[in-house]
Amino acid sequence: MYVVPPPPPQRSDPGSSGDLRVYQTWKANNIFFLQGRVIFGPDVRSLGLTILLILVPIIIFCVFIARKLMDDFSHHFGISIMVVAVVFTAYDLVLLLLTSGRDPGIIPRNVHPPEPEGFDSNTDTGAGQTPQLRLARIKEVEVNGIMVKIKYCDTCMLYRPPRCSHCSICNNCVERFDHHCPWVGQCIGLRNYRFFFMFVFSTTLLCIYVFAFCWVYIRRIMDSEETTIWKAMIKTPASIVLIIYTFIAMWFVGGLTAFHLYLISTNQTTYENFRYRYDRRANPYNKGVVENFKEIFCSSIPPSKNNFRAKVPKEPALPTRPAGGGFMSPNMGKAVDDIEMGRKTVWGDMGTAADRCEEQLTGNERVNVKEGELGELSPDIRTAVDDMERPVVHPRRSSWGRKSGSWEMSPEVLALAARVGDSNRAGGGSSSSNLTTENRHT
Repeated sequence: MYVVPPPPPQRSDPGSSGDLRVYQTWKANNIFFLQGRVIFGPDVRSLGLTILLILVPIIIFCVFIARKLMDDFSHHFGISIMVVAVVFTAYDLVLLLLTSGRDPGIIPRNVHPPEPEGFDSNTDTGAGQTPQLRLARIKEVEVNGIMVKIKYCDTCMLYRPPRCSHCSICNNCVERFDHHCPWVGQCIGLRNYRFFFMFVFSTTLLCIYVFAFCWVYIRRIMDSEETTIWKAMIKTPASIVLIIYTFIAMWFVGGLTAFHLYLISTNQTTYENFRYRYDRRANPYNKGVVENFKEIFCSSIPPSKNNFRAKVPKEPALPTRPAGGGFMSPNMGKAVDDIEMGRKTVWGDMGTAADRCEEQLTGNERVNVKEGELGELSPDIRTAVDDMERPVVHPRRSSWGRKSGSWEMSPEVLALAARVGDSNRAGGGSSSSNLTTENRHT
């Protein structure tokens, strides 16, 4: 039987891994700019649409409304209408970029799953025992005297802190996760919620500002030409377009502002409000209206837990575990460190077992095989075969490649049996129905 030779060892360039930075090997769906200094969500293209929805109406307002109001009002007041519109728009865009282009509070992923509670690596288990230490799907922690459930994240391989959730769009666990906003192309979390609210609120004020001065301009036309409101509106179609546009936008951003004012006053997130409904039970995070507003606007923003421009460190070697130290993920039906039956052994283990068997067969020993079963072998050969058939615990290895319920003999054992049979036939042994072993020459 032909056995595939082991693959040649791959030589890694020691200098190549050290040159990579964290943002270049980032496993989530984020998009980076300026060599990792700016981080966006995967839907960053929507940010361009949002900028256009802000800039285009303001340009129309400055060209067709504010410029003409400068002539109708006194010098300083007329210029201030234009200046306020431009400055307020720039301020609004800065808040938009601060919301979209920063780390919202991403929790770094673990390289390996955490150890199960109660796991003792020194525990001596029998060879036939298979303890399954399953990670708990849900844990309970106490927050301000109230028990709060936290969940295990299979993607990030960690227990999420309270108020943390995994964003399916960015593929990150985000602290104090509020929601993923497609208009800014980023998750809204602990580190950018303040800027998000200020952006929505300033956009609402900007809509009100443009809406109001469009009506002021129509009123000036009515007074100067002593005409009706309908004829005045016909003479300034730009004002009509902006009034309709800002009226619709005010319902959207204004309603969003009011909703988040309610969330801030009760210290909730959008995710918690739609999922947990704290009005039906106690909210462990509510500190009162004043303290809740201070927490959002007066507290310092914590630093990012990720240094995207740092060089990727070399991954340390996995710590070895004794047999029986496997554990199972809470969501996966198979063990993370499970026992694999009949799997393809690593080349080092295979070579060792095969060498031991070949040493036993180099003498004048001949063995007959009956119907694929091994007969009376010498104790050393039987020990080697038993070692290859015995389940082996492989720390940090998964059994996704094996079909459930498949207990076929591994190719290495079949190769060993064929090799023993060939040696038997070469020696001109006895009948295939009997197993005979010749004595060694002294």
